[in-house]
Amino acid sequence: MVEKSNKARKEEIVTREYTINLHKRLHEWVNGAIELMNYHLCHFCLHIGLEIYVDHIYTDLKLGAAFLKLLSGTFKKKAPKAIKEIRKFAQKAMGTTDVRVDVKLNKLIWSRGIRSVPRRVRVRIARKRNDEEDAKEELYSLVTVAEVPPEGLKGLGTKVIDDED
Repeated sequence: MVEKSNKARKEEIVTREYTINLHKRLHEWVNGAIELMNYHLCHFCLHIGLEIYVDHIYTDLKLGAAFLKLLSGTFKKKAPKAIKEIRKFAQKAMGTTDVRVDVKLNKLIWSRGIRSVPRRVRVRIARKRNDEEDAKEELYSLVTVAEVPPEGLKGLGTKVIDDED
């Protein structure tokens, strides 16, 4: 059986379409921080000897909502953070550190303002050869906006594009 090396796969020129769930990527750390804060509060109460039911504190929604304001980042940085998350996604998917975001994708993210970024975005990521002489890497990734089908974005998987138009 012939084994394919991972390096050879990362060096080929390829174009794929992905659906990126920005809502999940922009809010994931807040939920983890609330869980962590509740966990530490329970252990603190046990440590000082309070006679309370610890599971009640752990699942208390009011407590989680109170810490949400303390732990969440500012909503005035959502659009820049969304661009950073798209770059991070493209780096992981294509294996290149040089990621270039198209102007139309940037305008789509910023179209509803800095606070209200789209929940999901359909993007086309193309791994291309770098023709510059003084380039650090031989390949780069170009992220552009893909066409959204009329049915919507839910349920769409990764699609490999054979030829570019």
